Amino acid sequence: MSDFHSRLTDQRRDFHRNPELGFQEARTKAQVAQSLRHLGIDVHEGVGIVGVLRRGQGNRAIGLRADMDALPIAETSGHGYPSQNPGVMHACGHDGHMTMLLGAAERLAQEGGFDGTVVFLFQPNEEHGLGARAMIDDGVLEQFPIDEVYAIHNLPGAPVGQISTRAGIICNSETLFEITVHGQGGHASMPQAGVDAITVGAEMVLSLQTIVARKLAPDAGAVVSVTEFLADGQRNVLPGTATLKGDFRARAPQDRAEIERFMRQIAEGVAAAHGVEAVVSFKTDFVETINASDPAEAVYRAAEAAGRDLIRNRPPMSFSEDFAQFCAAVPGCFLLLGNGEDGPNGQPLHASDYDFNDDLLPIGAEFWVQLVRDRLPIRKDRP
Repeated sequence: MSDFHSRLTDQRRDFHRNPELGFQEARTKAQVAQSLRHLGIDVHEGVGIVGVLRRGQGNRAIGLRADMDALPIAETSGHGYPSQNPGVMHACGHDGHMTMLLGAAERLAQEGGFDGTVVFLFQPNEEHGLGARAMIDDGVLEQFPIDEVYAIHNLPGAPVGQISTRAGIICNSETLFEITVHGQGGHASMPQAGVDAITVGAEMVLSLQTIVARKLAPDAGAVVSVTEFLADGQRNVLPGTATLKGDFRARAPQDRAEIERFMRQIAEGVAAAHGVEAVVSFKTDFVETINASDPAEAVYRAAEAAGRDLIRNRPPMSFSEDFAQFCAAVPGCFLLLGNGEDGPNGQPLHASDYDFNDDLLPIGAEFWVQLVRDRLPIRKDRP
């Protein structure tokens, strides 16, 4: 292991030992800011951490984003650097994303090899879909204008270092929903005297599954999931109120609107059939992530130049990504980097025994360097 790789590994494991939830990343932000300042990079602290590195006279700028937050999961890993924050862990690889970007910052600050400006964007609270919007609302894109923006996410189950992406839709939107059934509670021995909210809610759960199966095109890529069923009943008390919560994923705004329409139709229709009321609400924090064509092509070229295994036009991912907000503001590309196929590196994202693969650290850093030099080339007519 090279000295560079070893230092990145130590830094990544330090992040892993000290995970912090979204908008609580105080120690993490301080560590990132300190690392950037040590490299002589201009640091700006706000909602997130922004590092600005300029070389040459070029007037183009690109942004590179890494997410910083962890998840409310109790770690069960068997390695020697588990979370020291009970009930919180880096189960999605954001510790590795930060470290790869810091490694690229080190290489670029020390070696240059580009002409223009690199803006390093370290974003809080990706997991709840609030951090990118908060940075944008805080004026990050006005204060640090960029022509393009990029982000890497590790992908368990894919070969180590394999790069995959596509132009167009790359990640689904996520909309949270809540349906509250207002029935009539009563004695469990006399259900005819009231309207059991559980029975009404259960009928809704089954009916909601017909949206994807029968109301959308087979290739729509949508997912509807009821994840909570809450009621106020007891051992011998039929509930008068039941609440269904969950989320749905969509690959197009029009499908998102249609799913909302169908869900209201089903909930209100089932409720009406039982003579009760249903109240439906929606909240979309994650919109669809759309990659622009030119940045996607730039990722293809940089991957090939770096000698990485490359999958072009990969199928979209069903998960959602806060980076969508940056892609909606400037042309961008979200790409996947294989984390390994076996062991903890192949465990699913958000699993309690998941771990980022340290072998990826120099690979990711080198890819970032290659991309920057490709997008901000040194002109031959400049010194």
